[in-house]
Amino acid sequence: MRMALFLILSLLLVAAGASASEVLVVQSQRSPMFEDALKGFRSASPAGTRTLVLSDYTDAELARVVREERPRLVLALGDGALTAVRRIRKTPVIALMALGIPLSPGSSDNLTGVDLFVRPEQYLSLFKRIRARRIGVIHDPAKTAWYLKLARAAANQMGLELVVREVSNPRQALAQLDSLKGAVDSLWVLPDTTAVTMETLEAYFLFSQSQSIPVISFSAAHLRLGALLAFDIDRVELGKQAGEMAQQLFRGAQPAELEVAPPRKVTIRCNDAVARRLNYPAELIASWSRK
Repeated sequence: MRMALFLILSLLLVAAGASASEVLVVQSQRSPMFEDALKGFRSASPAGTRTLVLSDYTDAELARVVREERPRLVLALGDGALTAVRRIRKTPVIALMALGIPLSPGSSDNLTGVDLFVRPEQYLSLFKRIRARRIGVIHDPAKTAWYLKLARAAANQMGLELVVREVSNPRQALAQLDSLKGAVDSLWVLPDTTAVTMETLEAYFLFSQSQSIPVISFSAAHLRLGALLAFDIDRVELGKQAGEMAQQLFRGAQPAELEVAPPRKVTIRCNDAVARRLNYPAELIASWSRK
């Protein structure tokens, strides 16, 4: 696997140094979610695209496809794709639907993109509506310190308290979750790949049930697990945002000049059964369900 990834990276580096006339789309895997984002990208950028799906090619096929490409721009769809193109330094890269996009200024001069982090004020306004004041958050500072800084500032302005627990590996999440018993009246699940894994995710919702507190999450898929509210990000619109960035780059802008952008179109989803179990008023449930 490491040898295959090294081959892909090497070939991408060769392609990155050549003159380009189209967009090379490096896609982590074949998925309707990525297809939606790519549809949006193509609707906003008329440049020709060629898609390389990492999980669908043998090493030989990957080598042939990448050797033939001379991209002006690389669009990385998903975390796997972003990992595969990180060593490219000269060709502009737009990352999309990935959690690993760097956000500190100057962290990568040729990389920009659209991230999956809804503005913290949007989450906190929901906590305020459900009259939650002490909000439990578990996160890895190496992944989401930048986001917690914004969230703390917003929470202070809104009169809310973030009760934060830090982890550096997934195993620590369960102990830190246990330490929140009696200390919080709600739980905020962030898109943090250390704190939230397949192994730890169930624990968040068991905690919610045992403590009778609501969970607000970044993923609508978590509603069926027991989240009260979640944001559903419009993937086609994400692609459009990336396509608009591509057009700016083609007109001469530099990636470092384009800030990594938050998703601009999100919808609030509600688990009505959880809302009723937690005794929220029917009119409040209805207002969420209409969004």
